[in-house]
Amino acid sequence: MLVSSIAAGGLVGLAISFRNLPDVRVLRTYVPTETTYIYDVKGRLLDSLHGEYNRENIKLDEISPNLKRAVLAIEDSHFFQHQGINPTSVGRALSENFKRGYVAEGGSTLTMQLVKNLFLSRERTVSRKLAEAVLAIRVEQIFSKEQILEMYLNSIYWGHNAYGAQTAAQSYFSKPASKLTLPEAAMMAGLIQAPEDYSPFINYKEAKRRQAEVLGRMKKLGWITPQEADAAYKQALKVGKPTAWRRSDLPYITEVVESELIDRFGKDTVLKGGMRVQTTVDYNYQKRAEELVANAHDRLQSYGLYADQVALVAVDPRTHFIKAMVGGVNYKESQFNRAIQSLRQPGSAFKPFVYYTAFATGKYSPYSTVYDSPVSYRDGGGYYSPKNYGGGYSGAVSIYTALTQSLNVPAVKIGRAVGLDKVIETCRILGIKSPLEPVVSLPLGAIGVTPLEMAGAYATFASNGWQSDTTAIVRVTDSSGNVILDNVPKPKLALDPWATASLTSVLKGVIAGGTGKKAAIGRPAAGKTGTTSSERDVWFVGYVPQLSVAVWIGNDNYRPLGGGVTGGGYAAPIWQDFMSDALKNEPVEDFPDPSQFPRPQS
Repeated sequence: MLVSSIAAGGLVGLAISFRNLPDVRVLRTYVPTETTYIYDVKGRLLDSLHGEYNRENIKLDEISPNLKRAVLAIEDSHFFQHQGINPTSVGRALSENFKRGYVAEGGSTLTMQLVKNLFLSRERTVSRKLAEAVLAIRVEQIFSKEQILEMYLNSIYWGHNAYGAQTAAQSYFSKPASKLTLPEAAMMAGLIQAPEDYSPFINYKEAKRRQAEVLGRMKKLGWITPQEADAAYKQALKVGKPTAWRRSDLPYITEVVESELIDRFGKDTVLKGGMRVQTTVDYNYQKRAEELVANAHDRLQSYGLYADQVALVAVDPRTHFIKAMVGGVNYKESQFNRAIQSLRQPGSAFKPFVYYTAFATGKYSPYSTVYDSPVSYRDGGGYYSPKNYGGGYSGAVSIYTALTQSLNVPAVKIGRAVGLDKVIETCRILGIKSPLEPVVSLPLGAIGVTPLEMAGAYATFASNGWQSDTTAIVRVTDSSGNVILDNVPKPKLALDPWATASLTSVLKGVIAGGTGKKAAIGRPAAGKTGTTSSERDVWFVGYVPQLSVAVWIGNDNYRPLGGGVTGGGYAAPIWQDFMSDALKNEPVEDFPDPSQFPRPQS
């Protein structure tokens, strides 16, 4: 039939080899590239990840009948009558194109458009048009009309990087394709021929003119009444905005999620695989955290403190799910995420890792005696002599006193006694992956870590040694709902229970009467202040059984914050403000007492 049509049109002598055409049977397993969507823990859309193709695939019955009819009316009103090609229109187009020597008319059916988009080049030649026709006939022999229409509506380009009816409906009218009205559907159908030329985002008047053509065609076919066509044209439309390159609503969170996804699945799969990602974060909870950090920064400025940045991370100790992450005071001004990208010295907030290691040996308890007295250690080519903040020494003190008052010399002595390699081993168990070296000053936090690492490590203290991997992702499914990643917590006992409970009992004292009194929140809480010797970084990291939070203050250029600036004086109040708000609906819980657990054998 095709050959006779070519001959009748005067195309005698034109030959094309069909043996090298693609096998259309691959469409049985074809899955178009699809956008990945990231949601908050309650299902609110936060961001979308994609390459060139911004698309969400849906079933045919999820597309409004209005759109199906409008597309068929303007693109291929004989779709359900032909077998892939419309002999009359194709024959006319081939004859005209042969006479002119180039492609001047289309005559393509929906099926021909589909195979062109999926299999063929964009060149406008007679041979390509013939290939379209052959492939269209083959597709119609294998697939039902409904399957072809579904593939077409999911693959067609609608403009502004929107591929497929669902993404286009969300972009142009801020609604799913199933909810499109007749006037909206007519406008969308009119875009297919030249999406950017007819786009309501660019030229609403031209979009309305094209809409009228679609409505007129539907009326001529008898698919709508004249009254329906007139009412649809007169109806004012509320046009949305392009969604392809929208900004994330919670960029600090979605960037962490994207990084974790790419590490696990690879960039190509993330951008094309149509994942549905549920994060651990509640949108409103995160927004309150961002607002609190911004307000805290303003307050610091009002004190005359030269601190250009604040970061905060909250982790649930029961799951190790990230509940909030604020990587700076203003994301629009600086996209650097200090919560995960900035390695800053934790100062004395590192000491709990040293003292836990000591307790875990069974040789030390909170009331073991340590001497706060002058000492020097060979360090490289010279000697290192640790000093306490403010100078002076206290002589024989308990570990409880040494830690609650944040004495430096005892921490260095204990670190040396238990072995700095053992301290580093503890840090690795707690999930700290930043570079650590067994230098003499390690117990005083003379290394760089991130706020996320600190919050995650302290979360294991808060759960009395039980640990899961810290993550911002609850679950990942494909677009059909099949689970491909399930981060249901599988906690393992990573620390000794007695040693952890002993450490917590001391860190409770930091808030009750030590350097962290400004972190008191009226319920059992434990934590540790951190201040570097040069006042470039100040911290407070603390926890209750339900939440672990790290707060850091500093400058990106490492400029000192000023003499007398401490974690207890400036970071602890921010921690207190956040915890007071975050825990207002949480019951008061206490930590287990060390007496509930056997002490390790030394």
